[in-house]
Amino acid sequence: MAYDYLIIGAGPAGLQLAALLERDGRDYAVLERGSGAGTFFTRYPRHRKLISINKVHTGSADPERRMRMDWNSLLLDDPELLFTRYSPRYFPDADDIVRYFQDVADGLAVHYDIDVTRISRDESGFTVLDQNGKTWQAAHVVMATGVSQLYVPPIPGIEHAERYDTFDTDPSSFTGQRVLVIGKGNSGFETADALVEHAAVIHVAGPHSVKLAWQTHYVGHLRAVNNNFLDTYQLKSENAVIDGTVERIEPRPEGGFRIQFRYARTVEKLRELEYDRIIACTGFRFDASIFDGSARPELIIKDRFPHLTSAFESTNVPGLYFAGTITQSRDFKKSTSGFIHGFRYGARALHRVLNARHHDTPWPAKELELSPEAISDALIARVNTSSCLWQQFAVIGDVVTVDGENARYEEEVPVSYVADGGLGPGEHRFVATLEYGPDHDTVDPFDITVPRVAENDAVNAADASYLHPVVRYYRHGVLAATHHLAENLENDWDLPDVHHQPLGAFVKECLAGA
Repeated sequence: MAYDYLIIGAGPAGLQLAALLERDGRDYAVLERGSGAGTFFTRYPRHRKLISINKVHTGSADPERRMRMDWNSLLLDDPELLFTRYSPRYFPDADDIVRYFQDVADGLAVHYDIDVTRISRDESGFTVLDQNGKTWQAAHVVMATGVSQLYVPPIPGIEHAERYDTFDTDPSSFTGQRVLVIGKGNSGFETADALVEHAAVIHVAGPHSVKLAWQTHYVGHLRAVNNNFLDTYQLKSENAVIDGTVERIEPRPEGGFRIQFRYARTVEKLRELEYDRIIACTGFRFDASIFDGSARPELIIKDRFPHLTSAFESTNVPGLYFAGTITQSRDFKKSTSGFIHGFRYGARALHRVLNARHHDTPWPAKELELSPEAISDALIARVNTSSCLWQQFAVIGDVVTVDGENARYEEEVPVSYVADGGLGPGEHRFVATLEYGPDHDTVDPFDITVPRVAENDAVNAADASYLHPVVRYYRHGVLAATHHLAENLENDWDLPDVHHQPLGAFVKECLAGA
């Protein structure tokens, strides 16, 4: 059973890549441990409400702009296979996305109930062994397994805590109890919020400050849909968010647990706190246990994620690629590669990388008229419509390369891939991204006493905090100049005097004498 590509995992990333390989007639197979596609979502989130938005009514007829508000659909040719047709809910039920993924998988080369137990590599490629002793051979392997294991922090006694992935979610079982939730992410607050009506006391603990997604713009931080618990704390309803580290967990002879807790903001000694139940909601990690020594990828970020090149390839295992939420190690807690609305574009970029490397198919490009006006108009047209640049802010950009008398436009290229020479040399190169300002995660957007750059202020655009286009000019691969387009309340960067004319002048100046 030899293939050009073996994809491990039929979740959203595996399906996205498989659909693109299927369209191109490539030789591939998908191996899925579960009995259907999207198995992860049959269990998670535990309380069954997705926090990926599903805005059905956008006010736009442009399919590309509509995808900006559709965080669950994959990039497919069939217009019927949009998740917005599966649920009208802004925060849908997880069962709906499972139905969607199963329909996407129909017609793709997915093999179910295949539990991969070992992956090895030699000079001829990869050998994948499944639970039945069957081997699958491939020139390249793409891991799209997600972060399938709970990350368990090294706390003495943590084995006594219940786990987010297995605990009984029936709130009535917590009635009248003191509960500690370890973890200040969405899973922790989702859990705490579900218990508010039953538990006597709930503490949510973690060593770092709570970060709110609406302020940091990282959607993995605490979402508003999960932050009702903060009201119960600040309005003195017997619940609390406690800042510090759990140093030890010990069972009490009479039942329940005693913990040693070190507060982050005080100089007091260890405190002892007591609880009836403890739940670890401490995040997830990539499972690298199936790799033997010949193919084991290097891991980073507390060994939770694979270490990747800008081409989504393992830094130490050639031919081993990654797709999906495990690619977030490239932009950890800074952009959207950990989520469907981000990594669907990463998977498409990986597909283009594979085409360029292994099928002699260069990155898709179109020729442009070689003039400052044509270049600036093309860039502005894309930043006003692109969903990819909108979602993968600062991570993926559009590229205009000028060599001699030719100009070409390449869409949706990872900016690090460009920097690493993935598109080859270029005498003049413009890279357009959408980005927040450098202080965006510290400025309170609701505090009207804080000075901020005015809407459509072209002169001070570089100081804008909110999302806006940034165009960088490289000469022979070296950054030579940067231009910020003025931010706009409704994200319409299309005003002649505010956006077009300044960008055209910037491009003209960069190309002067070329």
